Amino acid sequence: MPLWKRNLWLLWFGSLVTSASYSMVVPFLPLFLLKIGVHHHTSMWSGLIFSSAFLTGALSSPFWGSVADKYGRKPMIIRSGFALCFVYLLTAFVQHPWELLALRGVQGLLAGFIPGAIALVGTSTPKQDVGYALALMSTATATGSILGPLVGGAVASWLGNRAAFAAAGVLVLLGTLLVLVWVKEYNFVPAKTRSSVMGAMKTAVHNRPLLVTLMITMLTAFSIMTIEPVLPLYIAQLGSHWHDISLLAGIIFSLSGIASVIFAARWGRFADRVGFRKVLLIGLIGGGVGNLAQLPFHQIWGFATVRFVYGAFFCAVFPAINALVVQSTEPEFRGRAFGLNQTANQIGTLFGPLVGGALAGAFSVHSVFWVTGLLLLVTTTLTYVTGRPQRGVGRAAVAGDVPPNHAG
Repeated sequence: MPLWKRNLWLLWFGSLVTSASYSMVVPFLPLFLLKIGVHHHTSMWSGLIFSSAFLTGALSSPFWGSVADKYGRKPMIIRSGFALCFVYLLTAFVQHPWELLALRGVQGLLAGFIPGAIALVGTSTPKQDVGYALALMSTATATGSILGPLVGGAVASWLGNRAAFAAAGVLVLLGTLLVLVWVKEYNFVPAKTRSSVMGAMKTAVHNRPLLVTLMITMLTAFSIMTIEPVLPLYIAQLGSHWHDISLLAGIIFSLSGIASVIFAARWGRFADRVGFRKVLLIGLIGGGVGNLAQLPFHQIWGFATVRFVYGAFFCAVFPAINALVVQSTEPEFRGRAFGLNQTANQIGTLFGPLVGGALAGAFSVHSVFWVTGLLLLVTTTLTYVTGRPQRGVGRAAVAGDVPPNHAG
């Protein structure tokens, strides 16, 4: 097996178990708060604990990206993996909500396994296979997000929430050890100096394609996260005759992830042929129309079918964005670029649920579907207007053969 392909599959597995470890404990944090005796202001604590990792992650991602450009992506993946393992294991022993809040903040500060893995794959994969490789990486996180709640729920049911946190730590440790022993980073050109976070931001401001990509990332993350606080409630309304709403919500939540596993690699191969911006436009249009198309369906299985179709299109978006980050930067700046992209994602992820919850409270759940769909279509328009003709870019520009300011 070629070295790049071995790296790809090892990092794919590492990203899968890291994504699964996250999703097997984070959805159950409100229940864990009740277990440790938080019966007053539970929603407030839950919101603070949930958002704290996104806030600290947004602040720290550019710093770790700068360190990665100086010392390599593999050391940053290993650092993040051991840190996450340590945090999960400590979480299994917390007794007070402020301890959980502090650990979630530390988790955000030290995270970066999956962005680092994506950056390493994007940098070391042959240019004709970058679209496929990045799309395949997205199936790892999608698969992890499907398996995580199932495994976490089962472990918590049998052994308790603390055992679920410990199991999450063991999973991350396994993925990290595989990277430590068998992943080889090659063709790495270290940056001559490790720039400051402000220096990285200044560089990004003068790189128009990267700046536009960061804006698209933030808008996309913000758009899709507006629906997160209200989607379970809407599913509960549609499936009110079901005796187990949690199971129904879990099934419907998993549909878009299943669609991603099926279709993401196909979108990647298509992007290698026609260009990543075209595939990004298709995915954003599918996401916007898919959200609006969910409004007329008031039967649970019709709604579920539309959610699957939505996932089949939207799974093209983030791999295409990651490829555009690769395409618009030089290799020695790529770690900082992915760090900034992670910050943009975290900002959107932090504020999206707040806006979605406020809209649903002030108007209705349907208003959130309208806003999510229209925001994705606005993002589509921004992508189209700011894009340059992509003639011949699909393969060559990904590996940096085209200067960043001419890469689309």
